[in-house]
Order: sequence, then C-alpha cells, then structure tokens
Amino acid sequence: MIDLTLLGCGGNVPMPNRFLSSLFINYKGSKILIDCGEGTQVAIKKNNCGFKNIDLILITHLHGDHIIGLIGLLQTMGNSGKTDDLTIVGPAGMIDAMNAIKVLVEYLPYKIFVIENPKEKFSLEHDILKDIEISTIDLEHSTECMGYSLYFKRKARFDRERAISNKVPQILWKKLQENDTVIYGDNTYHSNMVLGEERRGIKLSFVTDTRPTFEIPQFIYESDLFVCEGMYGDDLDISKAVKNKHMTFREAASLANAGNVDKLLLTHFSPSIGEPKDFIQNATNLFKETIIGEDGLTLSLSYKD
Repeated sequence: MIDLTLLGCGGNVPMPNRFLSSLFINYKGSKILIDCGEGTQVAIKKNNCGFKNIDLILITHLHGDHIIGLIGLLQTMGNSGKTDDLTIVGPAGMIDAMNAIKVLVEYLPYKIFVIENPKEKFSLEHDILKDIEISTIDLEHSTECMGYSLYFKRKARFDRERAISNKVPQILWKKLQENDTVIYGDNTYHSNMVLGEERRGIKLSFVTDTRPTFEIPQFIYESDLFVCEGMYGDDLDISKAVKNKHMTFREAASLANAGNVDKLLLTHFSPSIGEPKDFIQNATNLFKETIIGEDGLTLSLSYKD
C-alpha cells in the first residue's frame, strides 16, 4: 500500500487556507516528496508526516512556488536526526539551484545527490526505493518543467509447485519472495526458483504547470492515480491558461480520459479560485472519477489483486 498526503494544493502564492504545491508519499516507511513550495515543512509538521525518512525529493521546475521551501526543509531534516543520503531530482538547472541553496544551508549531517534532467527510466540504489521505476516527461511551461511517473513494482506471484520442483527448502520460500538470492548451506537459491506469474504494480503520475501536450496521455496511461494541475476551474479562463501555460479543469479531465487512468486528483489552484469544488462539474462532465484536492487530503493506493 502507498499512502499519500497532499500537503499543498495552491499555485503561485501561498494563501491563508492553502499551502503551495507539494505531495508527500509514504512507501514502506520511506518518504518521497514531489515539489516543495513555501510552507511545505509547516504542512509536513501539521500532518505528522515526519522529516527524518525523506529519501527522495522530485522537483518539477524551478519556480519559487515549487522549490523555495527546500531551503528550510533541508535544515529541518538535519535537525530531525536525518543522516541517510538524500536524492533530489529536477529539470535542467537543478544542480545550479542546489549549489545556491547550499550556500544558505551549508552544514548538513547527510549527503545530497542531485540528478538533473533525467531522460531514461531509472531507479535508485536504495533498499526500498529500488522497487520504484521513475519516468519523466518534458512539459510545456514558461521554464524547463518535468512531469513524473512512479511505478511501484511488485514481486511476481509465489509458485508453490515451482518451488517444490526446484527442490527449494520450505524455510527459504518467504525469504526468496523478498530477496533475489539466498545462500543456504553450500547452495545458492534464486528468487526465480519460487516465483511465477508477474503481477501489476501501482502507477502514480504527477503533471503540473503545463499546457496539455500530445505526449501526456501515453505518459500517464493506466495510472492508478493521475495528479494534475487545475490552475483554472472556469472554462472562461482558457485564455489565461493559454497565456500562462497552465490548464483548466476541463483540459486536465480530458487528459485523464485519454490516458485511461483510474482517478484524477486536481491540484495547484490559482489564488483567484475561492472554492475549487464550485467548478468540479467542468471536470466530471468529461471524467467522472475526479477528486478536488485540498490541503491535508490523504489517499491510499493498493494493489488491484
């Protein structure tokens, strides 16, 4: 199971009732953060998400409402006892941005590794995060911007008959479901000796600060959850969306429909939107399974079988 907390659903500037863009992911006790706008660490504290075990931060782009919260967050993570490595991924310019931030938070009790503008699918060499395959897509915004897709892989189904036919001792069956290789006595056993049919994992896609593009539906295809910006709720604001390179609720819903996703979570609302739920029909008319984001919203994603 994957637990999600929408820490902030605002765009541009923080509001008294709305923190800026940030999504918190808890996977087997390891924490992932997507974007880190101003106020993110306050939202983490408010929602009891924890600072110490944040191992990966994914930044969509370098506009302040998506990155400025990093300055305080990195310091707070160190003060919370974090000593394990932290990986930060971002678009072109991420290394320069982190070099500037390190001037203000020079002494940290953990190492930071920066991955800039990755173009291939990748996973991290981390006990837990190695099970996550991360993909990126270039988006259409006023600066370099990336969307993310996280695929949480699942071990193949245990095959009792295969384990017996391969003469694997029963004491090793569970261990080989969790480890690739186990040495027992003078023999080495491999997980493929007890595993059979592949099982589908969980796909989470996150796209914000962009106009709709032809590539997005394929990128988000069959996501269990598609988190997408909904900067403007009113269809009449389409000219603003085009000018500022953002989306309306209806455009986000159209992408969700074309991508055949299970659920759409709208976020990154303009400060001009007082109550985003007033415009929900502009999305649900095209995509019924639409959720309007709000600060502190929690969701859980489970394997389908």
